[in-house]
Amino acid sequence: MAGNIELLSSVLAAARAENRAALVGYLPAGFPTVDDGVRAVTAMLDGGCDIVEVGLPHSDPVLDGPVIQTADDIALRGGIKIVDVIRTVKEAHEITGAPVLCMTYWNPVDAYGPERFAADLAAAGGAGCILPDLPVEESEAWRKAAEQHGLATVFVVAPSSRDERLAKITAAGSGFVYAASLMGVTGTRESVGNEAQDLVRRTRAVTELPVCVGLGVSNAAQAAEVAAFADGVIVGSAFVKRLLDAPDLEAGLAAVRALAGELAEGVRKRA
Repeated sequence: MAGNIELLSSVLAAARAENRAALVGYLPAGFPTVDDGVRAVTAMLDGGCDIVEVGLPHSDPVLDGPVIQTADDIALRGGIKIVDVIRTVKEAHEITGAPVLCMTYWNPVDAYGPERFAADLAAAGGAGCILPDLPVEESEAWRKAAEQHGLATVFVVAPSSRDERLAKITAAGSGFVYAASLMGVTGTRESVGNEAQDLVRRTRAVTELPVCVGLGVSNAAQAAEVAAFADGVIVGSAFVKRLLDAPDLEAGLAAVRALAGELAEGVRKRA
């Protein structure tokens, strides 16, 4: 069974045709439990996200700040396994029909087996994989497996990336480019920063792939700010925080759904 890279591309193209950025939400699988995590991911899509990223919880998430680290720890203590992550992708896609990607560090994929991981993710209806710590130079085995199974390989670029490096990274990627808006880890911030706009400009100069910006976006105003210059707005920590801060699961799901709605309005305003 082939993965859903074409669905991912069509959703991004549809958003562009509407003269807006796509809204991409992120939550780790297994948080607060596997079943409840499926409900939370579905709530994001019901609320207005166009695309979701399901995180594979990791014990040493170098790109993630304290909010996502807390959620990862809850999932890991709950006994989350890769099969549960794949199941989360499968059920979220089946329920909503939306493109669902897996965001993971490389070690778990390498241990599981890149070919097996790609095959299982594709069979679950996954659209692709975001691999923030996999160097392009070491990615050939994964990229071949992903291409064979119809999955996008999304690489992360940062403000520190030089133009020639941007060209190399984007040439190897597919689906979209994940542009980290600033140097540092995930988390909500008061402002997204000017570095993001410059990074999107430089990235677009070397690729036709859509450029989606993540790290730091937490409200509708920031979503509108980023949507003015990016093809997609990625939000993670703000969704996780809504679940962490909620008095119970139902309140958390309602909060996630509401935030998705607010952000969806934001990406349609384009500040």
